[in-house]
Amino acid sequence: MLRTHNCGILRKEDIGKEVLLTGWVNRRRDHGGVIFIDLRDRWGLTQLVIDSNQQEVYQCANNVKSEFVLQAKGLVRARPEGLANPKIPTGEIEVAVSELTILSESKPLPFEIEEKNETDESLRLRYRYLDLRRTRMQKNLILRHQICQVVRRYLSERQFIEVETPFLTKSTPEGARDFLVPSRLNEGNFYALPQSPQLFKQILMIAGYDRYFQIAKCFRDEDLRADRQPEFSQVDIEMSFVEREDILELIETMMKKLFYEVLEINLETPFPRMSYDEAMNRYGCDKPDLRISCAIDDLSQLLQDAIEVGSKNDSWKGLFFQEWKSFSRKKADLLSQMAKNAGVSLSYIKQGKQEATSPLKNKISEVAWRKLLEKYSFQEDSLLLVAWGESQKVLPFLGNLRVNLGEELNLIQNQFKFCWVLDFPLFEWNVEENRWDSMHHPFTAPCLDQLNHLDIDPSQVKAQAYDIVLNGFEIGGGSIRIHRSDLQEKIFQLLNLSEAEIQQKFGYFIEALQYGCPPHGGIALGLDRIVMLMCGESSIRETMAFPKTQKGTCLMSGAPSPVSDDQLMVLGIQLRKKKESQIVKDR
Repeated sequence: MLRTHNCGILRKEDIGKEVLLTGWVNRRRDHGGVIFIDLRDRWGLTQLVIDSNQQEVYQCANNVKSEFVLQAKGLVRARPEGLANPKIPTGEIEVAVSELTILSESKPLPFEIEEKNETDESLRLRYRYLDLRRTRMQKNLILRHQICQVVRRYLSERQFIEVETPFLTKSTPEGARDFLVPSRLNEGNFYALPQSPQLFKQILMIAGYDRYFQIAKCFRDEDLRADRQPEFSQVDIEMSFVEREDILELIETMMKKLFYEVLEINLETPFPRMSYDEAMNRYGCDKPDLRISCAIDDLSQLLQDAIEVGSKNDSWKGLFFQEWKSFSRKKADLLSQMAKNAGVSLSYIKQGKQEATSPLKNKISEVAWRKLLEKYSFQEDSLLLVAWGESQKVLPFLGNLRVNLGEELNLIQNQFKFCWVLDFPLFEWNVEENRWDSMHHPFTAPCLDQLNHLDIDPSQVKAQAYDIVLNGFEIGGGSIRIHRSDLQEKIFQLLNLSEAEIQQKFGYFIEALQYGCPPHGGIALGLDRIVMLMCGESSIRETMAFPKTQKGTCLMSGAPSPVSDDQLMVLGIQLRKKKESQIVKDR
């Protein structure tokens, strides 16, 4: 090895040892006759001291600049009294250098590695190899590694086996666009990169492996956001002969172990549970952030027949804040305009020092007014936002407003709040295409006591599905699967797939179900989102070594990029320009 120790390991106990260190120059300081160099690797920093008495070493140190790679030999000694640095683990020692070698030089940096002000993200991604040297990024990737190790140990101890499933597979779109890969040997045919290993893990259950997991790489050609990437990782799990409770208990125990071993946080289990309907009615979304204590209340019974505005069919909802001192007329007008843009009407009731005031007061019955004030126990500076209109517009508007105001008013508690969302509808109606879509995916089992509704009213059928939510992010979803071929074919038919389409896309899977398929279920956890939340980051790009931008490009390597005509010819592909109408549609 070119070193005897790393840059984060030396302590007082090592004083007197001769050591050989390697690393990058984090900082160089010339104090006139003495040069100090902070040498850095991923374990930490060690201060090197070079005295001018050693002319050859001193001259070498004079030529050193930031991010040069050095090898330094020297003696560990205590820092002079009063000059210890308690902020770093190696702060009580320094190394008096006797030999110094420049292993590699560095060009001037496009940005400082450890600067206080955040560098523009596009610049960081362009020079990702420099960005990854930063302490923040190294901590995030090390934590990601630790999470993967805990997950692997936990599942292996419970007799799961890790099985790798193919990257080159059949195109069976599950809601997002597939990434297609042309086949040279089968001209005109394409593989697809997997959106998930869904069918393969179910086939592993048919094959009798009983307990499977994989930290799987998945691909979806969709528009990107802070918590999405075209390629992402998920902890993929499937089990045979289980019910919903078995999977929920497995994941809760895994999360409890994960947070304790990695962050030393003791989670309370079991996690709260709510139905999909409750989540939508109380939080305006199916991924509620429970760190915010306020929730949406239904005021329809109280107000529908007691107020002069709106219509009899309007849904009335309320969002109450125990204290909002800074609320002003200007803020009220801004919120009202936001509501109007969302197709919703909005007003408020504000408690002053003497009485509550509201633009609604003269338009509401005295009885209803008193009931409202009693319902919320108004105190000075309490505020109730009242929204009305179509329920499908009011609920998501108030749901988004709840989160935005939670951030603005510092109502979000600094903790990890999990919950399960259960009892999702099996289908949702696709208005544009006039057909049913699966709420999750078409392999999700319906609740068995509701099978008769499949022929009568599919909208009434609930799924044996479950999502796990953390701090307002869906970090995983799963279900008990369909294990009968006749029921699976029926679901495909309800999704408006013809017999020919079923056979072309899923024929091999339908056939596999006919060879003794056990009842089974599973879940997929979004590894990138879990790491993001555990790191306290706001974007999964900060937890991935080489992420793409929101346009799906790699600024460092230049991917995606054109290929030569020869490569296209070998694949039997000819490029053509998009029609103007298609460009507009894509936008």
